[in-house]
Amino acid sequence: MKNNPALIVIDMQRGFLEEGYPLFCGKAARRIIPPVHRLIERELREGTPIFFTADAHAPDDKEFEIYPPHCVRGSVEAEIIPELAPYLDRASLIETASYSAFYETDLDERLRKLGVKRLIFCGVCTDICVMHTAADAYYRGYAIEVRKDCVASFDEEAHAFGLRHMKTVLGARITEEMAQ
Repeated sequence: MKNNPALIVIDMQRGFLEEGYPLFCGKAARRIIPPVHRLIERELREGTPIFFTADAHAPDDKEFEIYPPHCVRGSVEAEIIPELAPYLDRASLIETASYSAFYETDLDERLRKLGVKRLIFCGVCTDICVMHTAADAYYRGYAIEVRKDCVASFDEEAHAFGLRHMKTVLGARITEEMAQ
C-alpha cells in the first residue's frame, strides 16, 4: 500500500441521497454514486481499509437547531444507500453525531492501529462533513486527498468553496478519476 492510505466514505446515506428527505443534496449528489462505487472497488483491490461514516443523531440533537431533523439513529434515513450498502461487510462503520467523523469516535485510534498515513475522502457534503473531517485529519497529521468527482453538496458555490478551502488551507490534494 502506497503511503498507507484509508478511504473515508462520508455520509452516503439515504437521508442525503434520496429524494423526499429534508436534507436531500439533489441530483448533483446522485451523480457521484457511480464514481464512488468505482473508487471503493479500486481501493478494495489495492487492499486499502475502507471506513463509512454515517450521521446517527439522537432525536433531540442540538444540530436540529440549525438543520431539520435528519438521519436519526436507527431510522431508514440513516442507512447507507442501497447502492453502497453491500460494501459494509468489507468496511468499518463509524457513526457520528457531528460534522467531523473524528469527534467523539474511535476513528483516529483505528487508523493509527492500521498505520494509515493518508486519507482519501469522498461523499457528502463537501463543505460540511467532508471539510470538517478533513480539517480534523489535518490537525492529526494525515495527508489528505479529496476526490473531486466523488464529493457533492447542496449547492455548487458551497461545494466549490469546500474544495478550495481544503486545497489552500489544509493542503489537500484534489484529484479525480482518470478517463478510461
